[in-house]
Amino acid sequence: MDEMKNKKVLITGGLGFIGSNLAHKCVELGAEVTIYDCLDPRSGGNMHNIHGIHDHVALILNDIRNFEGLCACITKKDIVFNCAAYTSHPNSMKDPYVDIDVNCKGTINLLEAARRFNHDCRIVHVGTSTQIGRMQLNPVDEKHPEFPADIYSANKSVSEKYVLIYGNAYKMKNTVVRVANVFGPRSSIKSPDLGFINYFIGLGFQGKDLPVYGQGGQLRNITYVDDCVEALVLAAQDPRSAGEVFFAVADRQFSIAEIAGEIAGNIGGKVKFIEWPREREIIEIGDAVITNRKIRETLNWAPRHGLAEGLVKTKAYFSQCLNKYL
Repeated sequence: MDEMKNKKVLITGGLGFIGSNLAHKCVELGAEVTIYDCLDPRSGGNMHNIHGIHDHVALILNDIRNFEGLCACITKKDIVFNCAAYTSHPNSMKDPYVDIDVNCKGTINLLEAARRFNHDCRIVHVGTSTQIGRMQLNPVDEKHPEFPADIYSANKSVSEKYVLIYGNAYKMKNTVVRVANVFGPRSSIKSPDLGFINYFIGLGFQGKDLPVYGQGGQLRNITYVDDCVEALVLAAQDPRSAGEVFFAVADRQFSIAEIAGEIAGNIGGKVKFIEWPREREIIEIGDAVITNRKIRETLNWAPRHGLAEGLVKTKAYFSQCLNKYL
């Protein structure tokens, strides 16, 4: 981690959930951080997410769809973390063109800007476990076939391939870190479109019902945000990560019902089982059981937080500033 000191870092989507936690960590490690974000209300950006480091980062309010804007700020950066994304599964089905513009064209913009103006920078791209689709092999690893069930997941799969193609074709140092159900401080907790765990956390703080579809028996991997950030930073520093894809997920899986129950017990609210909404049922993938073996063995990364430990830290954070998120 000490290798981040004085590194010039660009974080696209740096006002969002993962990007802002990453910004805090990079500042803590002594990096010079530039945040590039358009504060799209559909993507969870929040100015409060950089509270405490605002004076220690350069903030550029611009869109990843703006190629010229990216070109202007990517020069002389040592590391680029691509956390910018349009992340709603159901909304991607309703408005696929926006999803394509942000997740596909936006990623191409970033890669092309780096190819032309900063070929030697390291690029770490945030991928998602949902691009796998329905699990065909148990456990899922980085070689698992991909049959995404929704437009967002399909476009994240495509954008990942762009990152790898540019890395291979142009000898760029590009890496993908796939995460799953990331939760924790600075998340968007008021919308069901930006991650069900974080939405349940918001409902719990309000003492509301946590709606679990069907029996909630589907298994899910989780990633506490600090563990996610550590995986991204390690990937940016280790030369063995170039050209590779990693799953950064916790060691065990939880059912949706278990996750809801832990949130109700630790934060508040009550679990309520309801029928599947049609728009959710058509993109449901069933169980997801993913191994983190590759990133453990290659980068010596290991998750430090389970669900309960992560929820304790999440509650402590939001209890101090809940009005900034609800």
